[in-house]
Amino acid sequence: MPARQPPLKQLLANHQFAKPNREFKLAAIDTAAKPFSGGDKADDKAAVDALALELDTLQNLFFADRRFKLLVVLQGLDTSGKDGTLRGVFGRMSPLGVRTVGWKAPTEPERAHDFLWRIHQQLPAAGEIAVFNRSHYEDVLVPVVNGQLSPRQTSQRYAQINDFERLLSETGTVIVKFMLHISNKEQRQRLQDRLDDPTKRWKFQSGDLTVRKQWDAYQQAYQRAIAATATAWAPWTIVPADSKTHRNLMIATVLKDQLQRLKLRYPPSDPALDRLRVE
Repeated sequence: MPARQPPLKQLLANHQFAKPNREFKLAAIDTAAKPFSGGDKADDKAAVDALALELDTLQNLFFADRRFKLLVVLQGLDTSGKDGTLRGVFGRMSPLGVRTVGWKAPTEPERAHDFLWRIHQQLPAAGEIAVFNRSHYEDVLVPVVNGQLSPRQTSQRYAQINDFERLLSETGTVIVKFMLHISNKEQRQRLQDRLDDPTKRWKFQSGDLTVRKQWDAYQQAYQRAIAATATAWAPWTIVPADSKTHRNLMIATVLKDQLQRLKLRYPPSDPALDRLRVE
């Protein structure tokens, strides 16, 4: 008989952050940790499958309820598993009410506006779940690492993001932010796997190696961004992601808990429907 799992709050104690903290250290979180694992990979995979079905049911109720909007942010370095999370956690959800947005470098028209302008246009509507594959956080990562923002400009953007996310929260958007945390060694192996597998080689870009050389700088940029933008209305969850199965298990569990805590309900029906009979 499997051991009883500790409460979710206890499992997340060292992985979820809901207030700014200058002392936050990303390196202190083990990328190979498996706090949500039952110890058997096959059982963990079965648990992910079961959670995916539960999430589909909750998503349908979320769509019917329409009191809320849900924004799920997936951030992480190349090969950290953002696409795999979309397949493993969200792949069984009905396309009704779920939308994925993949963010790339801003276009020229987008750069002509403030950095949050393009983000606002893709936010979820009432009853909708929007999953961001990368997000507005790219704008306090890439330009910071490349030296395009001064420390003062970076701090301004952190504050603007916090204000932006508070606005969303106060107008009915539930925000769940995941940082998929992998090791340097694991990234090297995954990049090599892409090169060695003809069916995956299309994912590889020469720029991936350039970014990899900036590993330490990106770790620092992530650490500072998370420390500055972890808030009660938009907390960060750091997901140890060296294990793909555990990554999906942890994210699916957190999302299930989040949806259940909303106490979703179906809208009241017209009493006249009780007497209606279809001929």
